[in-house]
Amino acid sequence: MGQAAKQGGSVLAKERKILLMGPPNVGKSVFFSQLTNVHVISSNYTGTTVSFMEGTYRAGEIPYTLIDVPGTYSLAATSPAEEVAVSFLRAGPDAVLFVLNAADLEGSVKLALGVMAYQVPVLFALNLTDVAERKGLKVSPAALERELHAPVFPTVAIKGQGIEPLRRALENLLEKKRYVASYFSRIEGGIGAQAELWARARTIAEKATERIDRRPNFLDRLGEAMLHPWPGLPLALLILAASLGFVAGGGELLRSKLLLPLVDGVIVPLFEGLIVPLRLHPLLENILIGDRGVFRIGFEWIVALVMPYVLLFQVQFAFLEDSGVLPRLAVLFDGVMRKLGVQGGSLIQLFLGFGCAVPAIIATRAATTKKERLMVTAMICFAIPCTSQTGALLTLLTEYSAWLSVATVATGAAVFVCVAAVLGKVIKGKVEPLILEVPSLLIPEPKSYFKKLWVRIRQFLVEAEGPMLIAVFIAAVLSETGLLEGLGHVFRPVVSDWLGLPEGAVMSLILGIIRREMSVAPLLELQLTARQMYIGAVVSLLYLPCLSVFGIIAKEFNAKTAVAISAGTTATALFVGGAMNHIITLLERVFA
Repeated sequence: MGQAAKQGGSVLAKERKILLMGPPNVGKSVFFSQLTNVHVISSNYTGTTVSFMEGTYRAGEIPYTLIDVPGTYSLAATSPAEEVAVSFLRAGPDAVLFVLNAADLEGSVKLALGVMAYQVPVLFALNLTDVAERKGLKVSPAALERELHAPVFPTVAIKGQGIEPLRRALENLLEKKRYVASYFSRIEGGIGAQAELWARARTIAEKATERIDRRPNFLDRLGEAMLHPWPGLPLALLILAASLGFVAGGGELLRSKLLLPLVDGVIVPLFEGLIVPLRLHPLLENILIGDRGVFRIGFEWIVALVMPYVLLFQVQFAFLEDSGVLPRLAVLFDGVMRKLGVQGGSLIQLFLGFGCAVPAIIATRAATTKKERLMVTAMICFAIPCTSQTGALLTLLTEYSAWLSVATVATGAAVFVCVAAVLGKVIKGKVEPLILEVPSLLIPEPKSYFKKLWVRIRQFLVEAEGPMLIAVFIAAVLSETGLLEGLGHVFRPVVSDWLGLPEGAVMSLILGIIRREMSVAPLLELQLTARQMYIGAVVSLLYLPCLSVFGIIAKEFNAKTAVAISAGTTATALFVGGAMNHIITLLERVFA
C-alpha cells in the first residue's frame, strides 16, 4: 500500500471519523478549512492533495476526526491515492461528505456511486455551481437527491456560499445516520464494471442537468484555446517568459533597490552597534559581526539574496495554480514530456520543484507507476533549482554577463535530458498515458489566494530559515577561524586542479550539503573570472540535494535511493563542471 496509506494507520483506528471525499480539483481542501478552521493549501490542479489531512470537526459537543481523503477518479485501487481512499472507506466511517463537481457532474457521480456502495451515510455538496452556470449548465440539487437518495446542497465553497446549511445537515446526518443508499450494490473491478458505472452516472447526470443559453465568456474561450497547439503553445511560452521575467527582474529590483540598502545601511550597523560595545573576544566578535560574521552574511545572503526571489516565485506560482494554467501547460507539453520518458502531468511536479524539491517529490505520489515517480524525483534532484537557488544564481551570473546565465541554463537542460534518457533505460517499468482533469480558467479568489500565499511563505520561513542559519554559522566559523584555508588545501585537487576554482570555493561544496542555495552565496565573495563563475554556477546547479531533500527521498522511497541520487548528482556536478573547465581552458588557448 502507498506511503500515505501507511501514515493513515493510526487515524483508521479512531472511533469517530468523517471522510471528506470527491474527485481531484473539486475544492475539498476549502471545505476542510471551512469545517475545521485548519488552513491547508488548496490548488487548482491535480496532485496537490496526495496524502490525507485530518482535523477536528465538532457536531454539537461531540468531536469527530474529519479526514480529507486524496482526490481520485475511481476506487479501483490502481494508484496510491486510490488505495488510501479505499482503506478509509473500509475502516467504517460515521459519514462521508462527498463533494460533487457541478461543472463535470458525470465523472464525480461515477465516483460517488462507488463510494455509496460501501453502505455508509453520505451527504453531498454540489460545488462549483458558479463555474457550471458559466459553462451553460444548470444542475438541479432536487433531481440529484431523487436519483442518489441522499441530501444534496449547492455550494460555492471558495466564497463560503452554502457552507452553513451543509454543516447543519451534516450534524443531522451524524445524529440520525439514516442516509444510507443501500440499493447501490458494489460493482467489482474490470472494464465491464467501469462501463456500467459510467452508464449509471451518465443517466443520473442527464436527468439532473439542464443546458441554459449562456455564451462562453473571455476566460472560457481563452481556457479552451490554451488546450490546442495554436494558439496554446505561443501563449504558454509567453506565460513562462513573463513568469521568469517577473521573478528574475522583480527579485533583482527588490534586492538592489530595497533589501541590500536596508541590510547594509540599517540592519548590519544596528547589530554592530549592539555587539561591538560588548568587547567580546576578537574571535567571537568576528564570528558574530566580522566580514563574514553571522549577523552580516546572514542578512546579506538570506534576506537580500534569497527572500526576494522566493517571495515573487510564490506570488506568481500560486496565481498559475489557482487560475488553472498549469494543467493546460501539462496537456500542451505532453508530447515533449513523452519523449523524455514521462507523461505531461509530471510537468506540474517539475514546476513545483522550482519552488522547493520537497513538496515536488511528495507530489509525485500522484504518479500512476513507480517508474515515473522515480524518474521525476531524480530529474528534480539533478537539474531543477529551487527558487532561492535560482535567485542566487541569477544574481551571481548577471553581475558578469547575461550570456553566462544562458550558458548555465543550456548546460542544465542538456543534463536534464541526458538524465531522463538514462533513467528511462535503467529503471524498469512503464509510464501510463496522461489522464488529467483540466479545470476551468478563472481569476483566483483573493481571500483564498492570499491565504495560500501566506501559508507557503510561512512554511518556507519555518522549514528553510533554520538550515540556512546553520549554514551561515558554519561559514562564519570556517572563515574567521582559518579552518577554511586548511580545507581549501585538502580539497585542492578537486576544487582548484579539476574545477579551476579558488581554494576558498570549497565553502560552496560544504554549505551546499545543508541548503542548495547556500552553495551559491560564497561564490559572491570571491573574485572570480567569467569562466570560474560559469563553472561555479554549473556545479551549484547540479550539486547534491540538500539534507531536507535527502530526508524526504529516504522517507518516500528508501535510504538506498536517497544515497544513489545524492551520489549521482554529486558525481555529475563535479564531472560536468571539471569537463567544462578543461574544455573552455583548451579553447581559450587555441583561440588566444
